[in-house]
Amino acid sequence: MLGVDIGTSSSKGVLVDDDGTVLATAVRPHTVDRPRPGHVEMDARVWWDEFASLARELLKSSPDGADGGGSRGGPHRVTAVGVSGMGPCVTLTDAADTPLRPAILYGVDTRATEQIARLEAELGRDAVLRRCGSLLSTQAVGPKIAWLAEHEPETVARARRLHMPSSYLVRRLTGAYVLDHHSASQAVPLYDSVAQEWYAPWTRHIAPWLELPRLLWPGDIAGRVTAEAADATGLPVGVPVIAGTIDAWSEALSVGAQHTGGLMLMYGSTMFLIHTLADRLLVPELWSTVGALPGTRSLAGGMATSGVITDWLRELFGAREHTVPDHTTLLAEAEASGPGARGLLMLPYFAGERTPVADPYARGVIAGLTVEHTRGDLYRAALEATAFGVRHNVEAMRAAGADVRRVVAVGGGTRGGLWTRIVSSVTGLEQEVRAVSLGASYGAAFLAAGAVGAPRIDDWNPVHEQVVPDPLLRARYDELYALYLGLYPATRDISHALAGHQVAAHRRNAHRPDAHG
Repeated sequence: MLGVDIGTSSSKGVLVDDDGTVLATAVRPHTVDRPRPGHVEMDARVWWDEFASLARELLKSSPDGADGGGSRGGPHRVTAVGVSGMGPCVTLTDAADTPLRPAILYGVDTRATEQIARLEAELGRDAVLRRCGSLLSTQAVGPKIAWLAEHEPETVARARRLHMPSSYLVRRLTGAYVLDHHSASQAVPLYDSVAQEWYAPWTRHIAPWLELPRLLWPGDIAGRVTAEAADATGLPVGVPVIAGTIDAWSEALSVGAQHTGGLMLMYGSTMFLIHTLADRLLVPELWSTVGALPGTRSLAGGMATSGVITDWLRELFGAREHTVPDHTTLLAEAEASGPGARGLLMLPYFAGERTPVADPYARGVIAGLTVEHTRGDLYRAALEATAFGVRHNVEAMRAAGADVRRVVAVGGGTRGGLWTRIVSSVTGLEQEVRAVSLGASYGAAFLAAGAVGAPRIDDWNPVHEQVVPDPLLRARYDELYALYLGLYPATRDISHALAGHQVAAHRRNAHRPDAHG
């Protein structure tokens, strides 16, 4: 099975045997574009180029991996293809599926605040929550389409189809225009989460020109590899391709967190939480969606930044020495800093915040800073800030009646152990770490395997480690968490004012004569 995931900072591919053994992996780092404050975009054509490049690398045949592809026991015969990607995104294409502009990314793109307010007034806040399961927010698709209609009418005049990364890859691979039910349930307010179908009245209200994709479940076969796609990727003609889904839900599948009562914590560029339920649970501060598997529901939360902050700090720390320190070194320094980061407290709202704050104008805050603090203290404060954010989301879930019984951690941030230990101690939650932590690409491969067989994720990816809270740290972290909860309302007005200054400064710079020189 070939699994490929299009993420925020990279595209990742994995070749997996039918027993779950990883045969080969490959990565294509990339960056997103931030053309102005609150705008986060990416050229969708890069997704296809990177998929094709990953597929060709992974399919290289070499008995011992000597060709540099990292393969084992080649040649390999691919029997199914799985895809996933960041989302929900807004990728508008014309009738020939040519992207008309860069894709607008998920909740990290906060441009559509005015459209959120307008649509909420027109459709009704409670009506949207009841029908869609989630309120209109920066995560929602509808307001971003409305923003394009207002600001780029020439784009909308040519637009016919809506894609997300997974559906765009499926279209290029098979010619099928489909979207999975879970991704559609995040296209608020276009999808009726109760009836599990597109809601025509609101779709016509926002995008009457839009041809809606056919709906499938993530593990359903969407089509088969065409001759044209085979030429581009090296895949055999006729191989089945599943519909796929949004990366976080694919990641939950990769570690067995898709059953009722399970909670997945995804340690990545952003922190994502998915709690699986049997029935809908409506929580205005969170996102209630259709699950990745038929018959399941999800209650999800997402932080706008987590690993993004540690990467940013790492780059800043390297500016003076002209060499960027590796995360292993910084983790060791953060470990030495100790709980509480020697009196530092950080708000991780460096790109606004998604849940449960839902404030695109929130900003990062570092409180308690002195000239005696070190980079290890700052790095520790960033890790603890994301842990406080996780606790904030979990407490919102539980306050609404969610029964979180089992937590599974996944993602690059689980390596090294310090971050997961901090999260367990801050939240009081035990976490499972599975043997394979490749994430969404592995989950996509697992879904693809399900289309041609009946694998069990516990066989593919057994539990490797159990992370437990340190009871000696509970009182300390409870005290810091109370301060964390107070820091946001205490600084909110100042952050909003500064966010306004940032937008104004960008506009001034954009109109300078040499701005595009």
